[in-house]
Amino acid sequence: MSAPRPVSLPFPLPPEDRRLSPYTGWTRAHWEAVADGLLRATRRHASPGRGLITLPGARPSSSGPRSDGLEGFARTFLLAAFTVAGSGGRDPHAHLARYAEGLAAGTRNPTADRESTSADPDSWPRIDAVRQARVEAASLALGLRVTRPWLWDTLDDAVRARVVDWLLPALGPSPVDNNWWLFGLTVGGFLHDAGIETVRARAAVDRALTRIEEWYRGDGWYSDGDNRAFDHYNAWALHFYPVLHAHLGADRALLATYGDRLRAQLDDYTRLFDSSGAPLPFGRSLTYRFAATAAPWLGALTGHTPLSPGAVRRLASGALRHFLDRGAVGADGLLPLGWYGPYAPMLQGYSGPGSPYWAAKGFLGLLLPADHAAWTAEEAPLPAETADAVGPLGGTGLLLHSTASDGLVRVHNHGSNATLGAPDPYYARFAYSTRTGPTTPTADRALPDNDFALLIDGRPTTRGPATPHSAGPDRALSTHTPRRADGTALPGVRVLSATLAHGRAELRAHLVTGAAPGTPVRQTGWATTPGGPTAQLHPVHGYDTPRARPIPTGSTLFGPRTETAVLEGSVGPAPEGTLFVALASLTGDPEPAPVHTLATARLTRHGGRHTLALTWHDDGTTGHLVLPPPAEGRAQDRAARHCPR
Repeated sequence: MSAPRPVSLPFPLPPEDRRLSPYTGWTRAHWEAVADGLLRATRRHASPGRGLITLPGARPSSSGPRSDGLEGFARTFLLAAFTVAGSGGRDPHAHLARYAEGLAAGTRNPTADRESTSADPDSWPRIDAVRQARVEAASLALGLRVTRPWLWDTLDDAVRARVVDWLLPALGPSPVDNNWWLFGLTVGGFLHDAGIETVRARAAVDRALTRIEEWYRGDGWYSDGDNRAFDHYNAWALHFYPVLHAHLGADRALLATYGDRLRAQLDDYTRLFDSSGAPLPFGRSLTYRFAATAAPWLGALTGHTPLSPGAVRRLASGALRHFLDRGAVGADGLLPLGWYGPYAPMLQGYSGPGSPYWAAKGFLGLLLPADHAAWTAEEAPLPAETADAVGPLGGTGLLLHSTASDGLVRVHNHGSNATLGAPDPYYARFAYSTRTGPTTPTADRALPDNDFALLIDGRPTTRGPATPHSAGPDRALSTHTPRRADGTALPGVRVLSATLAHGRAELRAHLVTGAAPGTPVRQTGWATTPGGPTAQLHPVHGYDTPRARPIPTGSTLFGPRTETAVLEGSVGPAPEGTLFVALASLTGDPEPAPVHTLATARLTRHGGRHTLALTWHDDGTTGHLVLPPPAEGRAQDRAARHCPR
């Protein structure tokens, strides 16, 4: 992937150091300069007493403008805290002094008012009145904990008392049953460390750790709640808070448990970064951008990482540069709501103008002293650029697939579900990559990428929650019940889907059972932007189209125009189901050969079982993919659902 021409930043950076950092040119001084530039740009948007920082240029979040102002204050404070604490209290730009004023003003008259027009322009919303305030309490508490000698210990007793009173409701049970439990843990960790409300604080920590234990799936992966939600929240929330709490509290027993889990997570997670530095745009809250580097930095901070120090900095600096070189900081020095520039379709209702500043978590590396090996070692290559990789990501149902020749990373989704409601394009697609994004439907273009659908009355079904079926070193299988456009399930219909990956090629198979004969089906490929990677899609079995048709599709976070290949077919009368098979490819290599020249596939049927035998032409290796009949498949699905992890 060719590097873009770097965008000019509205703040100065030091010269590059290509001896120490041959891949990115960046050093600790660059991180400090970016942190300071981001902080200084937000100053002009502070309220009169500096208790709120309300940023411009975006619609308010669902929590209202006052909560958004608190969010802007708390998340930028976390950035200032990492910067000052990592330099041993050195604060030449007086960042902490400004936040000390804000702490005093924001807690002077906490309010239940969600609007920004009340008499006190600085007051924070109460945690018991606006639940989003609990989220921001965690950033405030963490910032206070790491800067305690230079900020907390210098505050007036009256201000400290008011801050404590404001924080205390965060020690209660979480109103949201997912990673939100860890906000109470973080507040409790600070209060316990400061010798305040130690019994309640300890209880909040224990309660949170007990709850997330139920979601641990092994191999370093948590589900973010009782559903099967696997994405960046594993790294920037579910590992971040417990491991950092144990580290700051010097709790060796706790750190041994959660640090080992972090190391296991990083075995997988660090492979999800493109050689360009891009993290995988999969899941929600993607506007946090380089917060994706929080867990790799945390591994270096605690010693629980599989990466060398030089590889940690290569990954983190590569991700930070990736976004800054592509316009993620505007001419006003602010981070807009989006991926590179503004991009509204990828946002959630809770996203407000201050939300992007949880990118502050990506500056955790500044807590490492300047002489730490992560800052002084020569940069080392990323896993994605050293060797091809294919393999399951723990028990998530996700299949990692990356190629070293172009440094491109793909993930095939056979088991991550964020919600049980309307399918979210950032979870429901069959595949994601570091250089493509899910398409956004428009009035005239509603074709989803990387999708397999039945067409009922001319309207495509959506993918219901995927249940992992089985997995292997080069494959993943799942089942789902398609849903009509109105969200209702198609009774008796089942789709068993499989991905088998090798090199840049993907074999995509779907066995449809229970659907009426003649029902049309549609398979789509990767959505690519002009100048982006090359996507290919080729029919192997079951489709009527002799070759894929490229169709203009909607925007993605990589650009306003995309093109997606399409294959079409129809369900047959066979009781064992109808099998549809295609070969797909996404590559950054120049002038790639047609994907159908990469493999030969042969289909056999016996006892209702479909068996695909493949020969990969690059190295002559073979593979077999077995898709069982409906009754046998449903028994395997039930076993997968109820198998203890």
